[in-house]
Amino acid sequence: VARQHNIFAHWLSPKDYHSPEAYDAAIVQLFDQYEVNFVVLAGYLRYITPKFIEKYRNRILNIHPALLPSFGGKGMYGIHVHEAVLEYGCKVSGVTVHIVDEKYDAGPIVLQRCVPVLDDDTPETLAHRVLEQEHQIYAEAIQLFAEGRIRLEGRRVRIVPRSAGD
Repeated sequence: VARQHNIFAHWLSPKDYHSPEAYDAAIVQLFDQYEVNFVVLAGYLRYITPKFIEKYRNRILNIHPALLPSFGGKGMYGIHVHEAVLEYGCKVSGVTVHIVDEKYDAGPIVLQRCVPVLDDDTPETLAHRVLEQEHQIYAEAIQLFAEGRIRLEGRRVRIVPRSAGD
């Protein structure tokens, strides 16, 4: 899709590397070549090595289809999240955009948005409504980073208001 819109794209297959460390090192080498300074993950289920995280510390975003810290961590992805939300009897679910750190789904929270759980929801219907919010909130979070409006204070993320001239 990217190439159809004249956007550079490159594919590195993890199968071509003997370890996660070697794979991440190849990604870093490619990113360095193109001066990448901000990483946005979406549906990326691979382990990210500490070296990669350190290289892009506080500059890696991920999105999760639940209100973290609930229903996060290893194994909590895709439809599994929505099944767990419904099994638990939650009245609300949602979306979280967070900064990636060394623990799965545990980094500082940038933005969250609630999605009501309806009485007749199935994992699929809930997933559909959550995905609609994911598309909106991720664009908002990326824009905030692009504008330099994100400030990290410990684990808390502060959103700096726009200045009067913006």
